[in-house]
Amino acid sequence: MIHTRLYRNGVVELEDFPLADVSDHIEDETATVWVDFTNPTRKDLAALEEELGLHRLAVEDAINDFERPKLDRYDTHLFLAAYAVHLDEKTGILTNQSIKAFITPRALVTVHKKSFDIAAVVERWDKEPDLAVHGVTFLLWGLLDTVVDGHFDTVQELDAQIEGLEDSLFDPKPKSTELQRRSFELRKSLVLLRRVILPMREVVNTLMRRDLEAIDTSMGPYFQDVYDHVLRATEWTESLRDLVNTVLETNISLQGNRMNLIMKKVTSWAAIIAVPTAITGFYGQNLPYPGFATQWGFIFSSALIVVGSVALYFAFKRNDWL
Repeated sequence: MIHTRLYRNGVVELEDFPLADVSDHIEDETATVWVDFTNPTRKDLAALEEELGLHRLAVEDAINDFERPKLDRYDTHLFLAAYAVHLDEKTGILTNQSIKAFITPRALVTVHKKSFDIAAVVERWDKEPDLAVHGVTFLLWGLLDTVVDGHFDTVQELDAQIEGLEDSLFDPKPKSTELQRRSFELRKSLVLLRRVILPMREVVNTLMRRDLEAIDTSMGPYFQDVYDHVLRATEWTESLRDLVNTVLETNISLQGNRMNLIMKKVTSWAAIIAVPTAITGFYGQNLPYPGFATQWGFIFSSALIVVGSVALYFAFKRNDWL
């Protein structure tokens, strides 16, 4: 599926025009064109490759999956690869959706799968009509700002979920298996998120280089804001990775402490139970001894059991073993 839009002097003038008209529109210095491809094939991009003079390697990268986030420079255009992310709050599993873009002086071409929410990008553009006069720089900023804001929101969601794990560590009835599974899922999501966010620092920083002349200098503060968000998201992700590891280590330590507490209690009760076992075993011998087969012997042994058991109970209680 293909969607097109024409900006002239910062105003949307035409939408969904034929792909063949792109080269005609970009001849006008006041015009900016956006072309969007959803699930394209190599054949779909062939016409645009000829229209805009796109490099063959960049076109191949746009079609192939698993490209790392990057910004490649060619003679006539730049090629951008980035990823939007989505976190499933129930499972803690992170998924990503790739977005590729060809950046020319008067045209921005985006390539993505259906799972990527391009409507959010268009909404960001439509919210800032005053900036549309900056042409492709404005379109590129809106795209990056939407993607990076999504990264930042995801980091916040992960932070909230990790806080929930911290609270559950000291639950009176802890679910250690569920806690460990959730911790591993979140750590896996953080690793994937780091792979997506970390290279974006280089991407945005390269765009802001003056020698590249890729963006309108008047849009510099807006790209600087995106760069700041990338840095904050990166640093936050790193701290959350350490925090998840701490949660896992703390959970293991707490399990060991709970096991030690249980063993203390079991050992204490075993010692208390050993008192009547030892006394009744002694008085149960088939040998004559003081109190054998007499009432006072029975009373004495019973009292000895009670006194010994109670004494051990309070001794263990005082030492916090029970």
